[in-house]
Amino acid sequence: MVEQERSRQLLKDFGLAVAAELLDAQLERASHNEMTYAAFLCGLLETEEQARKRRSEETRLKLSRLPHRKTLDEFDFSFQPSIDTRLMKELSTLAFAARKENVIFLGPPGVGKTHLAVGLAMKAIQSGMTVYYTELSKLIADLKKAEEQNRLERRWRVYVRPDILIVDEVGYMQLDRTSAELFFRLICTRYERGSIILTSNKFFSDWGELMSDAAIATAMLDRLLHHAHVVNIRGESYRLKDRLKTGIQIVPPTDIPAAEHPV
Repeated sequence: MVEQERSRQLLKDFGLAVAAELLDAQLERASHNEMTYAAFLCGLLETEEQARKRRSEETRLKLSRLPHRKTLDEFDFSFQPSIDTRLMKELSTLAFAARKENVIFLGPPGVGKTHLAVGLAMKAIQSGMTVYYTELSKLIADLKKAEEQNRLERRWRVYVRPDILIVDEVGYMQLDRTSAELFFRLICTRYERGSIILTSNKFFSDWGELMSDAAIATAMLDRLLHHAHVVNIRGESYRLKDRLKTGIQIVPPTDIPAAEHPV
């Protein structure tokens, strides 16, 4: 018992708190199964490793600022048959993030763009990557505030460091020249250095008006699309799926077209 207590204290001293807590159970298991010393030690350390992975994943989930924790498995692809499921399976391998490529989800409101973006983010976090989520309006407001307070360079790291940056809801607000320049700088900074997952309800051909400057929009799209996977979604609102099942007919707005590539 003295050796057991000493071992427990040593585990705690080395920062192996979970292993220390489970020492008695592991010793009993080892005795019952007649395990070798090596097998006992390996099992004890594996419990510590698994606990650390869970804590690390939970921390990265909290820091990601994801709006929810919906997974790709929860997405009803049968409701959106326009989605290229083979492309989504490829994206779910996260090879795009390893190659610092971008993913762009295009389509009208409610078709599941944010859900798919978050689903990929959940996969990335479970694989040990870092993710940060923001809506375009909040991103611009945050950067402008930081610039006014002379801390833009410090704040910039929040959007540059993650393996994957999600910029949601591009197209719901028209940017002034200053905002467009800030967004363009962010795109340039992450170009070939980190992946961006972006969702938009606008044609690429509408981005000149969206950014209040055709030249900035063209240069921005040039970088975004250079190494990018574009997922076009044309269908009914995913949020109104249950209403459609009851037979209620919902007429989609005519002023929000399906996504297209720029000419």
